[in-house]
Amino acid sequence: MNRTIRRRVVKAAVALAVCTALPLASSSVFAQTPAKPKVALVMKSLANEFFLTMENGAKDYQAHNASQFDLITNGIKDETDTAAQIRIVEQMIVSKVDALIIAPADSKALVPVIKKAADAGIIVVNIDNRLDPDVLKSKDLNVPFVGPDNKKGARKVGDYLAPKLKKGDEVAIIEGVTTTTNSQARSAGFKEAMDAAGMKVVALQSGEWEIDKGNAVASQILNANPNVKALLCDNDNMAIGAVSAIRAAGKAGKVQVVGFDNIGAIKPMLKDGRVLATADQYAAKQAVFGIDVALKAIAGHKKQSELSQVVETPVDLITK
Repeated sequence: MNRTIRRRVVKAAVALAVCTALPLASSSVFAQTPAKPKVALVMKSLANEFFLTMENGAKDYQAHNASQFDLITNGIKDETDTAAQIRIVEQMIVSKVDALIIAPADSKALVPVIKKAADAGIIVVNIDNRLDPDVLKSKDLNVPFVGPDNKKGARKVGDYLAPKLKKGDEVAIIEGVTTTTNSQARSAGFKEAMDAAGMKVVALQSGEWEIDKGNAVASQILNANPNVKALLCDNDNMAIGAVSAIRAAGKAGKVQVVGFDNIGAIKPMLKDGRVLATADQYAAKQAVFGIDVALKAIAGHKKQSELSQVVETPVDLITK
């Protein structure tokens, strides 16, 4: 082989080697590109308009920030199906999500599985219903709460109701699931407002956050306490049920109703006076705030123990 031919063969071999190597180099670059964080939003009952609003707000936020994170949303069928929510969290752990934003159905029962998620390296943020601080402490677990001061919000609603009543009037409180801290806080805010105005709280019963159960409890209260002048409901679903119970008892216009959440279904009732007032805790914003806390923690390579404990979000009185 003469020198000219040899040089051509060498050049061709080099060119072939370069061409063969280029795709491998390109693949290596793409392989090193970090994946988008996968965020899971786990809510309570999606039969509750409040949580549908929360889900839609989160999806809208992700759609406008699609390059920043991926989103998985899920919820349970009814407010008391704690076991189903625990199973959803376990599924998210298996799916290796990067962050878990959770509105727990029970303030205590969800803590062990949330501990499991945090131990798996998942950033956990608590929204809507605060996890029990004592149970978290017993597990040596720090989970930031992103949400409103529920007691303060209920106190605003109760204070608005008080001047519409007379001192000494009988009132009743329909609470949500009794093992949830947000229901406990709202009931406490309502009671504080009524006590301050000199009203008599004659009943405190759980409607478990739901319309039908709220209706049944309201009917029982009205039958047992015919002089009740107001029903203070820990959420709007139960307020809707209470309105139906009042109508069925022939007491429309004689018993005031207040709620909490400002869902779409309550707005016509506010307008025509069937419901006097509610509180808006901005469901969509809560989800967005929770997602932001998690994404910032991931971007800053923060550990669960390093996250702030409380990020308070707004809650406002809503009337006609």
